[in-house]
Parts: sequence; C-alpha cells; structure tokens
Amino acid sequence: MVVRRINLALQGGGAHGAFTWGVLDRLLDEPDVEVAAITGTSAGALNGAAFKAGMVAGGRAGARAALDRVWRRMGAVTDDRISGWLGAGDPAHLARMLEYSAPFALAETWSRLVSPYAYGPFYGNPLRPVVEALDFANVCAHQGPKLFICATRVRTGKIRVFAEEEITTDAILASACLPTMFQAIEIDDPETGRREAYWDGGYTGNPALFPLFNRDLPDDVVIVNINPLERDALPVTPQQIQNRINEISFNSSLLRELRAIRFVQRLLEDGTLERGRMSRVLVHMIADDALMNSLSVATKVVPLPQILDRLKQAGRAAADSFLDAHKTDLGQRSTVDMEAMFG
Repeated sequence: MVVRRINLALQGGGAHGAFTWGVLDRLLDEPDVEVAAITGTSAGALNGAAFKAGMVAGGRAGARAALDRVWRRMGAVTDDRISGWLGAGDPAHLARMLEYSAPFALAETWSRLVSPYAYGPFYGNPLRPVVEALDFANVCAHQGPKLFICATRVRTGKIRVFAEEEITTDAILASACLPTMFQAIEIDDPETGRREAYWDGGYTGNPALFPLFNRDLPDDVVIVNINPLERDALPVTPQQIQNRINEISFNSSLLRELRAIRFVQRLLEDGTLERGRMSRVLVHMIADDALMNSLSVATKVVPLPQILDRLKQAGRAAADSFLDAHKTDLGQRSTVDMEAMFG
C-alpha cells in the first residue's frame, strides 16, 4: 500500500468549523492517507488539537472520537438515529430565520456597543470548558502529526504561531478570540520578552501556511476552506455587508500566501530559481462554497444542531469528492488552479 502523506491547513470560521469536522472524519476512513502536520486557526485550531490528541491516544478511532466529543460540547448531535432528520431541513432557511431574529439582532447590536471588558467579574469565555477538556499531554506530544496554532498579537498586529509545548488552553482560546465577543487572551511571549495580548489568528493567518514548508514535511498542503472566496450576490443588508467584510478580511492572509507560493512556482518552472533551494508546495483545497454562501455570520456564532449536522455531512461529501477526483494527484501535482484564482 502506497501511503500518501499530506499537510492540513484548517481555516477558522466559528461554528462553520463543523464542516472541517466532517472533512477530517472522512479522511480518517482512508488508511493510505497520513496527516503529517496541521496548521489551524480558531475552529481550525480546535479541530486540529482534537484530531492530534485523539490520534496519539487511540489512532484513527481515537481521532474520530475526540472530534465527536468536541462537537457534542459545541451542541452537535452525534447519534445517527437523531442526526439524520436534523440535517434534513434547508440550511439557508434556518440561517435567514436566525439572522433576522430579534434575539440575534439584539445580541449583535449589543456586541457593537458594549465591550467584553464591561462585564467585570461576570465575564467568562464560553469556549474555555470545551478547550480545557482536551488532553494536552497528547496535543503537545512529539508523536503524531505536528500541530501549529495561529493567533494575532494585539500590540504589533503580527502573527504568532504556537507549537508543541506552547500549545495550551490559552493558545487555542487566543486563536479563536474575536475582540468584539471575548476579552483578549494574555500569554507570555518569549519572542518579545513580555506578556502579550492576543486576538483571533484569522486576522494574520487563516491559517498560516509557512509552518508547513519544512523539508521534513510532505509537499502537499490540503486547505479546508470554510470562508467563501467568492460571493456573486452583492451584499445589501447590514448583516450581509458585515458578513462579507468578515469573509474578505479572514481570507486575505491566506490569499497572500497562496500568491507567494504561485510566484515561487513560476520561478521554479522557468528555471530562474534552482530546484531544491525552495520547498515545492502542491496546493489542494476542499470546500463547499455553495453551502457556505447560503449561511451567514449568524450561523458562525450560534451553533444550531441542525446546521452543525448539515455542515458535517457537507464536509464528508466534499472530502469524498476530493478523494475521488484527486487522491492520485497527491504527491504529484497541485489541484488548485492558481492562475485562474489570481487571474
């Protein structure tokens, strides 16, 4: 059996990270596909940490169980006898109902007017119990796939990548820290020699690809994209405009890195750059832009069981389609047409 080693790049996107859950669940069905390294931001960081902890503890079955535990805590239903009918509804209809509901509108307005620091002793990060339940001895283990977590230094606006023993509950919470919802996470930073405050890694790397360019890692980078790169419809409502602003800002760092990869590929192809001096990067992408275009910022921040189930199903289906079309391309060629992407 030929084992195809890949790196995974897992985007953040709140509850839409359930799509990545489905992708990982499907990849675990492939005994000849090995995940060598993972870089993740926000929900991608949480998925990556659960995947690694489970893989170290119990192999593929352990990784699947660890991901299921995380998403059960987030509100998903993992009992197949129940989840089947949960996913039968129209996700676009549910998204619109939630987006225009009075409670969501009130909560969104409140988040723009009131700082998360205004709550004093009543403040608590609702993600903390979910992250604390991870087995960090296995998350930080030297066995299993390498793991990189991205967050943004508030003071400098620069990225910080956490790896190995640096990955803690606070590092993952920092990676998922939207500043209008959560208080910044403060962590000692050996690079700056001071205690730094961190916000969501999506502002500077969603996710960062450069940690995957080590020579001991495979060439293939499979990006699991949960923020649509394109939306044909013009955003016209306040909710739609804010949602698209969020998507553009959280895709910008990824697009910059992909453009740099394409530049290096051109130099290698025309002989300007000697082969072997730079890593060859084969880029792949698993996404479902049609589904993500039907959802909104509301379904990112409110984890409805129906939406989570539909996202997991979509993730499995998207990964299945990718494997059917491109599994034999792994290790051979990129399957993302970056010439078309960047025009």
